[in-house]
Amino acid sequence: MSKNKQIAIFILFFPSIMFSQTRKDTVILQKELAEVQILSNKAKENTPISFKNINKSEITENNLGQDLPYIINLSPSITTSSDAGAGIGYTNFRLRGSDATRINVTVNGVPLNDSESQGVWWVNMPDFASSLENIQIQRGVGTSTNGAAAFGGSINLETNKMNKENFFKTSNTIGSYRTIKNTLEFGTGLISDKIIFQGRLSNINSDGYIDRASSDLKSMYLEGGVFNKNSILKALLFTGHEKTYQAWNGVPLNYLDSNRTYNSYTYENEIDNYQQTHFHLNYIKNLKNKLSYSVTAHYTNGKGYYEQEKLDESLSDYGLENIFFENDTISNTNLVRRKWLNNDFGGFIYSINKIYEKYDVTLGGGNNRYSGQHYGNIIWAQYASNAEYNHQYYWNKAMKLDNNIYLKINYEYENKFNFYVDLQSRNIEYTFEGKDNDGNNAEQKINLTFFNPKLGIYHKINQTQQVYASYAIANKEPNRNDYVESTPNSRPLHETLYNAEIGFKKNKNKYNLGVNFYHMLYDNQLVLTGKINDVGAYTRTNIDRSYRQGLEIEGEYRFSDQFNWNGNMTLSQNKIDKFDSYIDNWDTGTQEIIEYSNTDLSFSPNILWTSLIKYKIGDISVNFISKYVGEQFIDNTSSLDRMLDDYLVNNLRISYSWKNKIFKRTNIALQINNILNNEYVSNAWVYQFISDMYDPTTYDMYVNKDSVTGYNMAGYFPEATRNYLVKIDLDF
Repeated sequence: MSKNKQIAIFILFFPSIMFSQTRKDTVILQKELAEVQILSNKAKENTPISFKNINKSEITENNLGQDLPYIINLSPSITTSSDAGAGIGYTNFRLRGSDATRINVTVNGVPLNDSESQGVWWVNMPDFASSLENIQIQRGVGTSTNGAAAFGGSINLETNKMNKENFFKTSNTIGSYRTIKNTLEFGTGLISDKIIFQGRLSNINSDGYIDRASSDLKSMYLEGGVFNKNSILKALLFTGHEKTYQAWNGVPLNYLDSNRTYNSYTYENEIDNYQQTHFHLNYIKNLKNKLSYSVTAHYTNGKGYYEQEKLDESLSDYGLENIFFENDTISNTNLVRRKWLNNDFGGFIYSINKIYEKYDVTLGGGNNRYSGQHYGNIIWAQYASNAEYNHQYYWNKAMKLDNNIYLKINYEYENKFNFYVDLQSRNIEYTFEGKDNDGNNAEQKINLTFFNPKLGIYHKINQTQQVYASYAIANKEPNRNDYVESTPNSRPLHETLYNAEIGFKKNKNKYNLGVNFYHMLYDNQLVLTGKINDVGAYTRTNIDRSYRQGLEIEGEYRFSDQFNWNGNMTLSQNKIDKFDSYIDNWDTGTQEIIEYSNTDLSFSPNILWTSLIKYKIGDISVNFISKYVGEQFIDNTSSLDRMLDDYLVNNLRISYSWKNKIFKRTNIALQINNILNNEYVSNAWVYQFISDMYDPTTYDMYVNKDSVTGYNMAGYFPEATRNYLVKIDLDF
């Protein structure tokens, strides 16, 4: 084929941005076009923020079937937890103490956070790590441009590169708690220099560490595109279907020593059943004079329910009439219900990039629309009253429009300084069914406009040392519950974050060192205080002033080509200046107020550290992994009655990789999690109340004596003791 002849590649479904081609010029073009789409959302080496990249080999090495939070667990300032205790099913993570609703997540620049709740549920994306090329974790406000505001950090997921060679791979894991993972990956490579198609099928099953906390997870991923000399058209489809048995109540405190796998749910079908499907279509065009643009259309559909057995429920709460039978009146019933969510999310994101001599300018934005139907059905009742089959007892719909536009400018001065400016305007229009001023259900509408500026400077001191500093402002709207469970009189205000970062990096032949100081000051941060509002709901309340500040240290030392160590540590303070805690008095039916000052924000340990020791002998690799999480409180009062103990967890992974005549590559890995068999708890919930008239600990296993307020009701989520995973990868 002539060197000047165009190469056209058609691919049926595509998530990737970079294509491996047979010619050097197309490889270069592919990389340039990739940066138009990806780097508008990702940080580069000279971007003055704190971030960490996790590459393909690291993702593959860590991926033995556990969800993505456990794959990124060794990154700075991250804590993880699992409802089922074994890292499969409902899992989550916090970044600098901030939960999933405050972490912006994108896939190739497309928003992933739910528009209403603002969270991300990794259980809906089983084995998605097998389709990732790179993960960038930005701490603080960062460079996030699309989707939910980053109040703790951002996770930017980049999907697989295209492979010019045909391939077939299988990855299979078995482990404790009847865990089984099967993954098939395939690709046609270039067919007549025109067609590439590749994809993945995955199935994961696990009983979980907690009783009945089983997971049945299935997923599919397909990608492809059209490529020519100056443009790429690509498409992507990925879908996940999950069935998980609920373990949301946690374990009572008194059971942690004697029955720590306890699950209070006993109904045989107490499950969460949900499917989520994503479509992306992206076009990237390279014009003359270093001008290029990218446009992505996306659509996500999610539909599913969680099923619950409810005992002694009031008929009137479900819109049903009391039953009059002879001289008796039946007003309560046992029933089984399903609470449904059916939502659609779609829109466009775009960016235009122009590179001048010393300027790199990007203008971009997004226009997205969300529509969500929330409804509940009774599928069985002991006393059906006037209900018809599949009686629907509530239905409402919400819509959210999210539009933003941003301008990013990088200016390089004398190859030593980089000045960074990022200006974003974001407008939100949220329509939902909620209470009006009179307490009646009516359509409500919220309009908010935010301006989120980011400024920074990066200085290259010499070939081995760099410093940077940045300052950013971010604004974030309340979530669905904050709006729906309030009236205009009690509706919370939006939150504002002022984030400063100062960092230093040093890279030598033998070692790398990074130090970052951060200060995150919150105005009107929303936290749970126990206060009941004017519609009788325990919603979050704005507090005047709170902050997070700390020092993040990352290091790596290479003793030899076979032996190296890397790790990180976070030392932090996470404080609320002053707030009022509201505690229910069950005797009087009122609330009592306790004023607190200088308390710790919940789930925010003051110290975290990780360590990874790697030793390689020929084709055998041995990793010893340690993670320490300091004490953390489960509410904002800094009470020792409501605190999780610190813990240190050690994992051992041994892998052996080789080539032979049958397989291009064979890899076998054994991972022993929690090798020292420690018993620890990673998450919990709590509710405080006062009662002098009777002792509820005699009949409710979740109630505990509280040294300050009388009682607290709490559920704890213990992690698994020593357990095993064995993986075998075969590349044909």
